Amino acid sequence: MKVKIHTLFRYLLETTDADPEAIVGFSLSQSPVLGDFLDDIDPALPLDWNGRDFRGLPELRAHVLAQAGLTGVCAPEDVLITAGAAEANYLAIMQLLQPGDEIVIETPGWPQAGVLARAVGADIVPIPRREEEAWALPLDALKQAVSPRTRIIFLSNPNNPTGRMLDRAALEEVVRIADRVGAWLIVDEVYAGLEWEGPRAPSVAGMYARGITTGSVSKALGLQGLRTGWLICPDPGLVMDAVILRENASEIMNIMGEVIAEIALRPARYAPVLDNARTAGRANLAHMNDWIAAQPGLSWVPPQAGLIGLGRLPDGIDSDAFARFLLTEPYRTFLLPGSAYDQPGHIRLGVGGGQSVNLDQGLERLSRALADWPG
Repeated sequence: MKVKIHTLFRYLLETTDADPEAIVGFSLSQSPVLGDFLDDIDPALPLDWNGRDFRGLPELRAHVLAQAGLTGVCAPEDVLITAGAAEANYLAIMQLLQPGDEIVIETPGWPQAGVLARAVGADIVPIPRREEEAWALPLDALKQAVSPRTRIIFLSNPNNPTGRMLDRAALEEVVRIADRVGAWLIVDEVYAGLEWEGPRAPSVAGMYARGITTGSVSKALGLQGLRTGWLICPDPGLVMDAVILRENASEIMNIMGEVIAEIALRPARYAPVLDNARTAGRANLAHMNDWIAAQPGLSWVPPQAGLIGLGRLPDGIDSDAFARFLLTEPYRTFLLPGSAYDQPGHIRLGVGGGQSVNLDQGLERLSRALADWPG
């Protein structure tokens, strides 16, 4: 099995030394600093594994269930702490998917599932979300796409990168579609908690016996560097398979990630931090909507949740060339081209990151670059 590089990661690797002065399209909330947690960390904490449970600190797993609305629905044993949502997705997909199986994925969507499926030798069945339909997931197309060979349906909710939401009714229909053929349903929830329209959607691990919810503290809480996420599934065999695969990869969770994540998810702390992230996100989203409305030829469907969306460039502008143009003097601004999500002609726009990303400066320079674009 050889995992080939995806366009998104290749672009990030090729531009890490660009040293931009502003970022447009930052995908996580403003990050806290270590000092914010020091009062709650025991200086005598051993820097070994947690010494209590291979699935992760029990109190952290309890917090994970609480933030997902699954307390009393799923058990702590249904939760496995992982190195971010990416590892959670990896553990589930690699234990479930075999050569010749089918995996149904959304496009645009988080590309990890497709990368792993190609490496395994599985068949990929894409379900296109369309901009003219406000990036909604076409449930009729999903129903037609599944077959007895469908092993996994992989979705993100809120959708990454468009911010489109699946509500309870839509998720219930997706569950019926998956159950009809006995497929596993993985839903990546890294942006859950940052809803701009309506309530948080229910987690699929509480709706379906073969439902797998993945998530992390990276996006809403800005704690990407902890590499701490989770997998939730009511099937004990799947969770144990994930534990076994992780034992042969990252082995066990890092204790500092577990401890700081547990502090961050304590209800008395989590609620106000999430409220602050929502307040900042809503303000930046309103600003982004106003800015886009003032740009000739630029448009987007505003995200219903999460911190990113896809903006359509004016006709005739290649997103890859434009993103690299924007990195040069005098603009020195970073954004991801739409090719990272198989959406040429688009750019990823985002409202996260706080003051450190210099969003206002980045938008001003993006306006200038659009005006200066040759032709």
